Amino acid sequence: MEIGASLSQVKEYDDERTGVTWRAGPIHDLLICPACNGVTLRQYFWHDHYDPDEIDTKVVYPIDVSTTPIGLPSAIKQEYEAALKVRIVSPNAYGVLLGRLLELVCNDRGAEKGSLSARLKELSLRGEIPERLVDVAEKLQELRHVGAHAWQGELSPAEVPILDSLCRGILEYVYSAPLLVKKAEESLTHLREQARKKKKKKKDAEGGQDE
Repeated sequence: MEIGASLSQVKEYDDERTGVTWRAGPIHDLLICPACNGVTLRQYFWHDHYDPDEIDTKVVYPIDVSTTPIGLPSAIKQEYEAALKVRIVSPNAYGVLLGRLLELVCNDRGAEKGSLSARLKELSLRGEIPERLVDVAEKLQELRHVGAHAWQGELSPAEVPILDSLCRGILEYVYSAPLLVKKAEESLTHLREQARKKKKKKKDAEGGQDE
């Protein structure tokens, strides 16, 4: 992969008390594949004090929709993938759309009245989500407000991975985990049935030999 273009948002910082200076900030590279001429956008965070070999590089385009949590209802899946499409362009918009996604989750689980915070707590009291996950959801809501209101500041690319993790944690607990449990139970039932049939077939065969 060849680097076709690079956008650096690295800035210089200094500590007046110690006189220490350093550079830090996100960098985006546009990579071009020499085989197919396709483009890939990768992102990483640079800091002068980081070991270059330990810098975590993340591909932000093309979006791998296969990473979408399994088991999502169609409306929520559509909303989640729509949010993914704007996370590169605008972290603020991404935060707002993930907040809307939380509202859809509450609607889907039957908590439709009150503020988003109250609805999340209702789901917790009903055992739909654990109390600790309510705290996670409220953090996501706080970041959503930052993205929605200019006077509160703005979200930067550095917050995008945090938004990703918070959102996936909620979706995977509410939808993916129950689906995986169901599939595991179905597989176990199938294995038991196969074992029962095999045992019966063996018993019948042994009975035929005795005759």
